[in-house]
Amino acid sequence: MEKGVLVDLTRCIGCRGCQVACKEWNERDVRKTTFKGDFTNPVKLSSDCYTNIQFVETEKKGKVGWSFIKNQCLHCKEPACAAACPVGALTKTAQGAVSYQFDKCIGCRYCMVACPFDIPKYEWESVSPWVQKCTFCAERIEDGLLPACIKTCPTETMLFDDYDKIVAEAKKRLAKEPGKYVKHIYGLEEAGGTNWLYISDIPFEELGFKKGIPSVSLPDYTWSVLSSIPAKVTGFVALLSAVAYFRGRGSQEEGSE
Repeated sequence: MEKGVLVDLTRCIGCRGCQVACKEWNERDVRKTTFKGDFTNPVKLSSDCYTNIQFVETEKKGKVGWSFIKNQCLHCKEPACAAACPVGALTKTAQGAVSYQFDKCIGCRYCMVACPFDIPKYEWESVSPWVQKCTFCAERIEDGLLPACIKTCPTETMLFDDYDKIVAEAKKRLAKEPGKYVKHIYGLEEAGGTNWLYISDIPFEELGFKKGIPSVSLPDYTWSVLSSIPAKVTGFVALLSAVAYFRGRGSQEEGSE
């Protein structure tokens, strides 16, 4: 059954418990960070940071306040990253996650270019780099558990359920309190739909959400762009495949000792 998440931004208190839970579950390293004028920390997603809380100073009805935005992969229903990957390292699972198989990756980073939300990150600092991003805790979902970030949230900001139920709940909340929420479910149509949906009391463009994302599925556009790539690039991809093969073989040999 396809799963989804509804993020109700009016409920988030910015505790960052989701950040910590994500980092612990995925065993990501920590890095020294600094504040950049607000309390967002880390400032951006990285290969070691799959999710963060962005602090946004907002004004509503003449009062200044804060909005807290949870960033992570939105897990597009028809992911452009997977369509762009020439070796099938990224795939869409039946339960909604866009999963990454590092042993197939050749490091071409087409997925990073194709993503309309700029989510996949590369381990630039590593001598054996992979692409990194939110996994939707696919292995936890497979075992009947909640994703780690949702499990730890103290305010029920995130609702996890079957995708159709998530959509129905989002529409229900907007209809029940039209004066509270802006009339838009972010992710319902963007990029042809995503498995993570957002509702908010502040217009999404004021919170830094990307505007102008097409409402159609993006893989068709992805392929039209890739088809114009010259043969030299195709050859380069083949070279990367060979490098990935020998790198993977080395890992297997080390693991067999």
